[in-house]
This record gives sequence, C-alpha cells and structure tokens, in this order.
Amino acid sequence: MFRTALRNVLAHKARLLMTVLAVMLGVAFVSGTLVFTNTISDAYQQSSAKGFDQVDVAVRPESGEDTGDTVGRTPDLTEAQLRTSAKVPGAASAIGVVNGFTALADKDGKLIGGGFQSQGGNYWGTDDPRYPLKEGRAPHGAREVAIDSETARRAGYAVGDTVRMSVDGPVLEPRITGVFTTDDGNVAAGGSLALFDTATAQKLFGKTGTYDEIDVKAAPGTSQTALKAALDRALPRGTTETTTGERLADDQAELISSQMSGLKQGLLVFAGIALFVGTFIIANTFTMLVAQRTKELALLRAVGASRRQVTRSVLIEAFVVGAVAGVSGLVAGIGIGAGLRSLMGGLGATVPDGPLVVSPGTVATALVVGVFVTMLAAWLPGRRAAKIPPVAAMSSVHAKATTKSLVLRNTLGALFSAAGVTVVLYATTLSGSDGQAPMGFGAVLLIIGVFILTPLLSRPLIAAAAPLLRAFGVSGRLARQNSVRNPRRTAATASALMIGLTLITGMTVMAGSLQKSIDKMASAAIRADYVVSMANGNELSPGVERKLKDTDGVTTTSPLRNAPSRIDGRTEYLTGVNGSAIGDLTDLKVDDGSFTVGGDRVVVDQDTADSHGWKAGSAFTVHYEDGKAQRLTVAGVYEGNELIQGIMLDTAALTPHQSDPADMQVMVKTSGGASGATKDRLEKALGSNPAIRVQSKEDLSEEIAQMFTLMLNMLYGLLAMAVIVAVLGVINTLAMSVFERSQEIGMLRAIGLERRSVKRMVRLESLVISLFGGVLGIGLGVFFGWAAGELLGTRMATYELVLPWARMAAFLALAAAVGVLAALWPARRAARLNMLQAIKAE
Repeated sequence: MFRTALRNVLAHKARLLMTVLAVMLGVAFVSGTLVFTNTISDAYQQSSAKGFDQVDVAVRPESGEDTGDTVGRTPDLTEAQLRTSAKVPGAASAIGVVNGFTALADKDGKLIGGGFQSQGGNYWGTDDPRYPLKEGRAPHGAREVAIDSETARRAGYAVGDTVRMSVDGPVLEPRITGVFTTDDGNVAAGGSLALFDTATAQKLFGKTGTYDEIDVKAAPGTSQTALKAALDRALPRGTTETTTGERLADDQAELISSQMSGLKQGLLVFAGIALFVGTFIIANTFTMLVAQRTKELALLRAVGASRRQVTRSVLIEAFVVGAVAGVSGLVAGIGIGAGLRSLMGGLGATVPDGPLVVSPGTVATALVVGVFVTMLAAWLPGRRAAKIPPVAAMSSVHAKATTKSLVLRNTLGALFSAAGVTVVLYATTLSGSDGQAPMGFGAVLLIIGVFILTPLLSRPLIAAAAPLLRAFGVSGRLARQNSVRNPRRTAATASALMIGLTLITGMTVMAGSLQKSIDKMASAAIRADYVVSMANGNELSPGVERKLKDTDGVTTTSPLRNAPSRIDGRTEYLTGVNGSAIGDLTDLKVDDGSFTVGGDRVVVDQDTADSHGWKAGSAFTVHYEDGKAQRLTVAGVYEGNELIQGIMLDTAALTPHQSDPADMQVMVKTSGGASGATKDRLEKALGSNPAIRVQSKEDLSEEIAQMFTLMLNMLYGLLAMAVIVAVLGVINTLAMSVFERSQEIGMLRAIGLERRSVKRMVRLESLVISLFGGVLGIGLGVFFGWAAGELLGTRMATYELVLPWARMAAFLALAAAVGVLAALWPARRAARLNMLQAIKAE
C-alpha cells in the first residue's frame, strides 16, 4: 500500500500542485512570522544587552507608596548618594544619569521620533563611556548639544549645525558639538536622543543637583553581586533600590519578548486563518482525488486490501504532500521573514543589526504544521472512501449522497448556526470585556454552521443568478448547472473565499463605525476650536495657557490640569479647569444637577459618581497631594466619554495644593473659529515649538482616522494571504472539474460548442462560485461587525453603526475578480481538449 500511495502521488503531480501551494502558503506565513519576530526580538535583546555593558549595578530611587490619605512620591537621587556610590569597596566609577523628554525638530521644523521616542539626557564629563563620540566633542554649556548618529543621518545634521528643540518650555536652538553612537532601543526604533552637559540637563529637566539613576561600574575582580551588596550596605535603606546589570538586561529581554509576543500572536492568527482556509482546499482536493480513483480503490478492496489500508494509503499521500509543502513553506517563510525585516527598513523603521534567526522550533513547527494540517484534511475523504463497498464502487452506486446523510448534514448545520447566532446575540447584551469570549465562541459556531449549510444554500443563491447567466446563452446555462452539480465541492470552494471576506468586511464595518463615533464624540463633547497638547502626551507648562490667552483672536481658554488625590481611601485623579469658561468650551450632557464649576462646587462623570454613590448635592472630602483636605460638593453629574471624564474642579481650588502644576491639555476658543491662519497664529505664539501640537476637532478625528486606516491596511495585507489561498482553491476546483468532465466537454465540442463558448462556460462557473462565497462572506461580516459594535456601544455612548457600501461593493468586485482570474488556466485547458481523446476518456 505504501508503494501504491507513492505511485499515486507521482502519477498525479499536476493535480496535487495546487494543494501543495495552498499548504505551502499557510506554512510560509507561520514560519515567516516566527523567523521575523524571533529575528527582531533577538536584535533588540542583543542591542539592549550592549546598552548595559557600562552598568554593573544601577541605583534607583525607591518608588513612593500610597499610604493613608496622602499620595506617595518618588524622590530623586542626591549628589551625596552619587559620591557614596563611587566610594564603596569594589566600585571603579559612578555616573549620575538624568533623562527626560526632548523634542528635536528636523530641518523643516517637524518633530523627529514620533513624540514618545524623543528623549534627552546628560553627557557625563568629556568622554562618556555610554556614548562613544563618532564626530566632534562633548557638549558644554546651555547652548551646546550632542545628538545620536542615526538622528543626524536621518535629519541631515552635522557638527556645527544649529538645531531646534524643546524640553519643557521655550524653544532652544543650541549648536551641535558632537555626534555619538548608542545602543538605545528608542533610537533603534526610530526615535532621537539629545545629550547636554550634566548641569544643563539637570536644569532643563527640573532636577537641579539630583539624578534619576546612578550607574556604578565594578572594579576588576569584583562581581556584580558583591558590588550590589556593598551599595546596599552603604546607601540609606528605604530610599534607594539596587539592581545588577545582568538583572537589568534580563528584565529588558523579558520586556522585549513580551512586547514581541503580541505581534507574534497577531501574525500567527492570520497565519492560522490562511491554514484554516487551506484546510478546505486540501479536503476538497482529496475528496475529488478519491472520487476519481473510486474504481481503483474498489479494485484494491476486491483483491484483499482492508478499509484501514485504503485509509492509510490516502494518509500516506497526504503525508508526502504535507512534507513537501512544509519544507518548501519553511524556505519561503525564511524569505518572508528576511523580506519583512527589509520592508521595515524601507518604511523608515530602524531595527538594530543582527543575524536572521531560524530556530529549531521554527523548523519543527513548519514541518509539523504542514504534515498535520494536510493529513487532518485528508483523513475524512480517506475514511469515506474506505467505507464504500467494492461492488458499489465498481458500479458508482455511491456517487450521490444519500437523503439520510443530507438531512443529517443540514440538521447539524442548522443547529450550529442557530447556536452561534444565539450566543452572539446574547454576547451583545453583556458589557465590555464580559462579552468578548462569548462573542468569539458564537462567531466560531456560526461560521462552522454556515460552512456545513453551504451546500444547501448554494442552490437557491446560485439560482438567483440564473437570469443573468441566461444572457450568455448555452454557456451560461451550462455554467449554472455545473456550479450546482456537486454542492459539496462548490461549498468547500466558496467557503475558503467566504472566511477571508467575512473577516475583511467585519473589520471594515467596525473601523468605519468607530471612526464615525469618534467624530461624533469630538463634535458633541468639544465646543473649543483647538486643543493644545504635548506631542508625547506629557504635561504642558502652565505658561502655555498664559501665552495662548494673550494671543490675538483668542476669546476663551481653559487648561485640563490633572492631579492625584485620595477620596474614600483610594486614589482618584482630579481635573482642574477654568470654572467660568469650561461650559463654553465643552458640550457635555448633564444628567443630574447643573454644569457649575467654581469654589467648592465640582462636576463628576456618571461612572465616577456611580462608583462612589454620588448625585447632585452630595458632599465628599478630598485629600490633595500636599496632604491637605477640603470638603467639595457635587453640583452636577455629566455623561463622560473617552475625551473628557473625571472630577472637574476650578484650578483656583486645585493649584495651591500642587508643588509643580502642569496641564495635560489646553482648550482654546477663538473669535474667527478654526482656520489655517488661526492655527498658524497660535503655533507662532508658542514659538513654533516642535513638542507642542495645536489640533482642531477635525485634526483630532483625522489623526484617529489615520491610525484606523493604517491598522486596516495592515490587516488587509495579512488577510490577502487567505484570499490568495482561496484563489488557489477555485483554480484547483475548476481544474479538477475540467478533468472530471473531459468526456462531457468533448461531447459538447463534437456537437458544435465553440472553444470560446467552452472558455466562457468555465469562467462563468468560476464567477458564480466566487460571487456565492463573496455574498456569504459580506453578509456574515456585516452581522459580526454589527454584533461587535453593540458590544463596543456599551462603553462608547456615541457609537453608531456605519455600513461602508462602497467598500462592500469593492469586496464583491474583488470576489468577482478572483473568479475571473482563477478561471484563466482551467478555461484555457478545457478549450484546448482534443474532442476525440476526451470522448474516449473514462
């Protein structure tokens, strides 16, 4: 039986090619994902490990704790602690580290590094071992700075140039005195690093005479553990904590690994989808192969082969196909991994240098997935073939499914579908994360149910296309009959495309609805013309509001000033606002009381009020960060959202209790409304600061829209793999169908059907099958998009379902294009059949 199975594989190379390709693409996606994520993770880990070469022990302030009614604060490290650290036995040197956000502009005035990756720090002395100088010298004084070599290369800066930057105040224009190299992960990810001398850095970052960290280098012969123990004895307990460089490197490696695991899991989900779609194609292919060899298998049974041996022969074929697909998929996956890394560089993302990582686990996974998926998909056709009695197989009595099997299939499909719809609808009644798991489970049940029912659904849906097919004459009628001749085959082929379009449509519906909801939220909650904030989400200096208030055309301003506090024994964040102006700058619906902020009167969002049991007129005691307490009264309860929420009180009540007041945002209303000229005037008033963003409501919506668009485009690219696999499935089905109907096509040609009519028949058949899968996929996608939106609506009051008709039409056109392209080769093959040889074929 083993030799027989191998001969069958070699005898049907062309038939199995498409199956190998389908499995290979899925395996390539899996192995490519593993190679790519392992390579990037290893590169970052190696890079971060180099960054700790100069650190044997790091001394950091011990984090403050929330105790009683006061809010804990983290102290800075002092100059005395630095001197103590440098003098402990076993210490060779100690460096005081100061760091903070530093926005660096390119030559066009645009921010480099995306905000959160824009960092600044101190260069220690004239030769800092952490940052080897590539050009120039160390910075000295407030008007000098050194920048990293990657930023210099990307922005076109050189030693001697003047650069615009901002830390937490006015725009600075220091001269670049040095360019250094670094293994900093933010720089490797496309950020920037600017270094000042220590005194200047301490002044700019508000840490005069103090440090964020002390890095201690061990003397030769002293271990990191011994040095850590010495530092623990020398430094005051309860104020500092020490960590070895090895521990820091390990922690960083774990952090990188966990961050990469999210990306890896996301990519593997799409690889799984591609494999899932490929499974249908494999099962379909082996079903057709077994059907074509029915008499051959019956003959084997007649000469003594057992059912188990017949099943085993089919599984051996699947094993060979899976092994070939696994090996070729692994090779292709290595290429995909290398290509994705190069693509990241082409898109401007900087990745540390490092070798391509192909781990033994990746190799084993590729081979196991390829073989396992193929054998699993081939097992049912093999088992079905083994159960056919030899006599029945010889006379083809088995050819049609029995009424009992059809009833059983349809009943099972109806039960799965009904259960799936019920669970999904139940999930929509839940709130937030509680409904995610039930909805996912219900979606899987519904997809399985629809897949089982697809043969039943194919007849009425394809029949609906009959009027259009009649326009193509005989070719159209034959195409309709061929597409419903074998409903199971049509169903398996259409299901592959259905799954891909279900996911694409569902995500498009959700993204469009979310965007509409956010636009609605911004227009409903904000009356201000502009919102001013830091590019990295950090706090603004209170001076920003003062400058904006003095700008021509500005009529009203209010900060959104966050501050921690203690209420009822737990931490709550307060939002300080301009009580007399906040009502003109926002448009929040008040459910209880009035929107009045001033003195000891505050307004609270509904969720916070519910958590404390407050309503209009309720009074509570707040303990500010300086430890002082005040009795406040709830004037009103409003409906909060993702843009505005929390406890609002007047800045006159909040600011006296803050040691370092700072604003998260400033809302601005102007006399002329939002316009390009007004925005330019506001930006110039702030010194054209690269660290500060001035955004209108349209800008806020557009920023979110760009994020959604980028995410959708990435998902479309990943799901394209599933669509490609589906295309192979349609090609495979049509090629098999043409092979099976060789005699029939020969007869049609003999009685006068032209070659172009044969081609048209095959193309129309492909088009009908693809559109059938497209209609099912788009329908399911809309249902899942609606259901997921209902779940989101429990957390987003402005959520509104939006059906992207234009995109859904494009997806249907995509399904049609899949059908047309997939039919090119099978149609050409059918038209070129020799009619006499075809008529003689069995």
